[in-house]
Amino acid sequence: MFRNIIYKMKKILKPLGCEVRGIDLKTENRPEIIKQIQEDVTEHRILIFKDQGIISGDRHVEISRWFGELESTFYKHKKSPHPDVFRVSNDENEGCTGVGRSGWHIDGTFQPAPFSYSLYHMESVPKEGHTLFIPLTELIQSLDKDTYNTWNRAWMVSDRRSSPIHPLIYSHPRTGKPVLCFHLGMTTEFIWDYKLPSESIASHEEYEELLDSINSKINQDNGKYIYVHKWEPGDFIISDNLAVGHFAHSSTQAPRSKVGLRVLHRTTIKGTHPPKK
Repeated sequence: MFRNIIYKMKKILKPLGCEVRGIDLKTENRPEIIKQIQEDVTEHRILIFKDQGIISGDRHVEISRWFGELESTFYKHKKSPHPDVFRVSNDENEGCTGVGRSGWHIDGTFQPAPFSYSLYHMESVPKEGHTLFIPLTELIQSLDKDTYNTWNRAWMVSDRRSSPIHPLIYSHPRTGKPVLCFHLGMTTEFIWDYKLPSESIASHEEYEELLDSINSKINQDNGKYIYVHKWEPGDFIISDNLAVGHFAHSSTQAPRSKVGLRVLHRTTIKGTHPPKK
């Protein structure tokens, strides 16, 4: 499905994401196109800009500011091209390693308000090293009644920083659609019915069962909701972080000697709406 209003878009996977061609992010600054991109990210949740070449760290940050105030993570690497660019790699000398491998998640659950957008650019593309994405609204809509009711009672407690407490299911601040605030590898515990008379801390068994339930539902029916992005040179992705979960495939940490050097640059945009029921 192509659209030729300002640039070309092609749906990559129903219902998630579009490829975008016919635009050069290294130079694009027209207000009407920036506005269109902002609207399209909200509608499609992931935009994959193709054939962008190498985008500098400074320009990556400029593009990111179209979506709000940047917020750097606490991970830093000496080879990062900009203080606000998170540089990850399969070589510790080139970037932070092991990133995104602890479980399905959205970025910034350790913050009072998770990051609103994440922007990715693969500077060095290996033979392998895919990123997986899942549309959160459709995932929730696929749940049976009992599973939904269980998830809807749960609040996650982050194991980082001030250990903020977030509802597992809540309404997206821009679209109003149901989404998840979750990190399967950075959650210290779950609380049932937070701030209600029936509030209680999930037992260890309940904690494990809920993590398993989320992971199982993400991978249901051979991962029919999962989009596997196989990076190509020049790819630049803008994602609605609150609407899309993601996970780094195990091949992202394959040895450089086997698959080549992987260097991914990422920026994150400060969240402005703490998750609320």
